[in-house]
Amino acid sequence: MSDTTVSESRFDRFFVTRPDNFALDNKYTEAALERHKREGLELAVRARWIAMALTGVLLIYLNPQWEVLWYHFILLLICANGWFIRRAGRVGQSRTELLLIFVDLLIMTLGMIVPNPFSDDIRPLAMQYRFDNFQYFFIILAAGTLAYSWRTVIAIGSWTAGVWTAGWIIAWWVATPMPGLSERVAEALAGFPDVAELLDPNSFMPSQRIQQVIVFMMVAVTLGVSMRRLNRLLITNAGLERERANLSRYFSPNVVDELSQNDEPLKQVRKEDIAVLFIDIVGFTSYAAGRDPYEVIEALRGFHARMEAEVFRHHGTLDKYLGDGLMATFGTPVPTPQDASNAVACARGMVAVIDRWNVERRRASEPEIRVGIGVHFGAVVLGDIGANRLEFAVIGDAVNVAAKLEAMTREFKTKIILSDAIRGRLEEEGHSASELTVGFEKHENRAVRGVEAPMDVWVMTG
Repeated sequence: MSDTTVSESRFDRFFVTRPDNFALDNKYTEAALERHKREGLELAVRARWIAMALTGVLLIYLNPQWEVLWYHFILLLICANGWFIRRAGRVGQSRTELLLIFVDLLIMTLGMIVPNPFSDDIRPLAMQYRFDNFQYFFIILAAGTLAYSWRTVIAIGSWTAGVWTAGWIIAWWVATPMPGLSERVAEALAGFPDVAELLDPNSFMPSQRIQQVIVFMMVAVTLGVSMRRLNRLLITNAGLERERANLSRYFSPNVVDELSQNDEPLKQVRKEDIAVLFIDIVGFTSYAAGRDPYEVIEALRGFHARMEAEVFRHHGTLDKYLGDGLMATFGTPVPTPQDASNAVACARGMVAVIDRWNVERRRASEPEIRVGIGVHFGAVVLGDIGANRLEFAVIGDAVNVAAKLEAMTREFKTKIILSDAIRGRLEEEGHSASELTVGFEKHENRAVRGVEAPMDVWVMTG
């Protein structure tokens, strides 16, 4: 490996504007970083423009002469360069962005050190440093914290220290001292050498210049460390938002809120009485036969979206999609006093939604969608299964019974079948069973395929 390659590699590791070495193992985190960088760049550019405008007004107040136009020109260059930085900035390595940041520092340094071409000031060049213009570099450093990585913030500090130090040393080397001034000051302040040094118009005051860059570097490093901590918080927050987004795919919003406020509430294996709902499209195989696959997928998407919305609207949990159907539970991961009521109301809501959708489909000359729904209430086991990749599982006889009731809707040519267990639970929850089961007819001692003992079921008529 050549020396040039090694040098570039070291340059990339420290100074290139890139995020910290976090594990960006998902698009969600990458998108969060990209959004953060883009918003930061917008803020940095706006802050720069506002700061330069205020600085321009301040310079007119400090030096109400035409020569101030030189410094206004410098400010305009810095504003324009900020616009280019915004265009070039992105998450990841960006040498162009680094070059433009370096140009920022170079413009400011030259603007402070190079004599004003519009000024006929004959004061020694060293006197420019008495105005303490170095403090304006803090504007660039502060703006950098809004958009750049912690490495780049420290790089700004390092480059500023280097460029500024090189600038005043070159100025000191090429400047022509005004003859006689230093001697007269020393003579007037004989016995007070420190005061004489401070008031000497030809003195570049090296100790002050060194102090400036050291303090600036300390501030840059402090801000860089703060930026690194901020980036870590951003990554952590992006992970939490991703987890919350994943939860919202399965649980209703109120359940997501509860889960996000508790520590690992799903891992404890336990037994609970919950309501289980299965829904399936009747005759989907024949519906899909001979149709365009895209048309079939779009129909499934429309069906799942509508049914999922009903599950969440009734505070249920989407357990899983089952091809042309889905399984939902009510009472997971945390049971509530209204689980049975929510499940039955959800089933009725699903039927109403399908009826409205079929009206639209008939208008579009599309075939109607028919569904079967089975709802049961009983004991299940809840908990995470798996080793490395965990999945929240609901296992038990109640799941099997609900699935068999859904399949039984074909036999009765109905849309919903409820178990007698869930109807009894409705009364225990304080609801009038007749309200939620209006239009249902009881069938006693019915044999349910896959279930050992006969069951009393409630079949929706009409």
